[in-house]
Amino acid sequence: MDGDRYTAYQALLKIEKDQAYSNIVLNHLIDERKPKAPAFVRELTYGVLENQYYLDYLIRQLLTKKKIKKEPLILLRMGIYQIRSMDTVPDHAAVDEMVRIAKKVCHSQSGLVNAVLRNYLRKKEQLKQPSQEEDPVVRLSAMYSCEPWIVRLWMEQLGEEQTEALLKAGNVAPPLTVRVNTLRTSLEELKQSLSGKNIQAADVPETDRALILKGRDILSLPEYREGWFSVQDAASVIAVDALDPKAGDLVVDVCAAPFGKTLAAAERMGNEGQIRAFDLYPNKVRKLEKAAGRLGITIASAEVHDASEPIPELAGQADCVICDVPCSGLGVIRRKPEIKYKIVADDGRELAVLQRRILETAASYVKAGGSLLYSTCTVNRIENQDVVRDFLESHEEFGEVCSRQLLPDVDGTDGFYFCKMKKSEA
Repeated sequence: MDGDRYTAYQALLKIEKDQAYSNIVLNHLIDERKPKAPAFVRELTYGVLENQYYLDYLIRQLLTKKKIKKEPLILLRMGIYQIRSMDTVPDHAAVDEMVRIAKKVCHSQSGLVNAVLRNYLRKKEQLKQPSQEEDPVVRLSAMYSCEPWIVRLWMEQLGEEQTEALLKAGNVAPPLTVRVNTLRTSLEELKQSLSGKNIQAADVPETDRALILKGRDILSLPEYREGWFSVQDAASVIAVDALDPKAGDLVVDVCAAPFGKTLAAAERMGNEGQIRAFDLYPNKVRKLEKAAGRLGITIASAEVHDASEPIPELAGQADCVICDVPCSGLGVIRRKPEIKYKIVADDGRELAVLQRRILETAASYVKAGGSLLYSTCTVNRIENQDVVRDFLESHEEFGEVCSRQLLPDVDGTDGFYFCKMKKSEA
């Protein structure tokens, strides 16, 4: 039995059964099982995840029974994905290896796996395709493998053309974007250093603190170990640049983990001032010290706290407050494709209640003349523009300075929303 494919199978099963995040599961299994070809494991796992509903659309046409257990279903998805999309895999190898795994994990279903995959080889050109569906929600959901409620939500807010562009972008692997640590180096110095190590570095148009890198073993480079850069999507860097914290400021980050914006703010401040970062989970809070140490940052500290509960001592004290709230995550589907399959009864309205409560608390920390940054990593007006609008309507002391809805198909970043607001001096 092929160890690489078995590792991918284990990852897909755990992601589906436990609703676990793909990146965490894959990193753990690859570290634990040490497959011969980790890149193949990642390609197969993410390929199946990104195309899951489309693969199921094909599989349903090949089954006589409508119900099938998770184990054989995952193996069928893996087999068909290899046949359709992995040119380096011979068809017979895709079938034979899936049957071998089936004999180990669901022996009584191995015949079904074998029969369906061989039937697919015979009929693959005759199967109906999603493009033939008349209903646009059904068509786009199957074509781009996404829960119908997400498709419907985006179509209502953005229209069919923009929705399809977003869905398509969600199935494209994101680039590796890094934030340059200006405490240790400059953008040009980092580019020059990396160029001698076969690492391609491209500028990001909207910020002079980020680069898109291409190459191998980038996080093993001495430049990374010595804190010259950190992995962070450009959208977050652009948001912190818009906030523009100054040297000597008191900055409060209310939902801070994994601390990308905290550290980006500290670097922009020249490591002068104070940043108090908070998060709900102790295991996450402990990670700030290690990250800050690598970067040479000494002004940031992290504490455990529920962002919706006020801290009286901070009332009216902060020059800048970062309020990056929990959200539906619809802007980071290309990084976490399992988000596409979340079946929810809510379109973001329940989350918006929590988001508004956290924003109210965060706003109480802003001093007169200070700035407040509200942000999410989602594309959903209910969680973004509507939350900010409702807040501003009930807080005349705050005014909008700037806002952006960044989109992967338009801006090349994650789907990300931010709004900078300023509190009046009086």
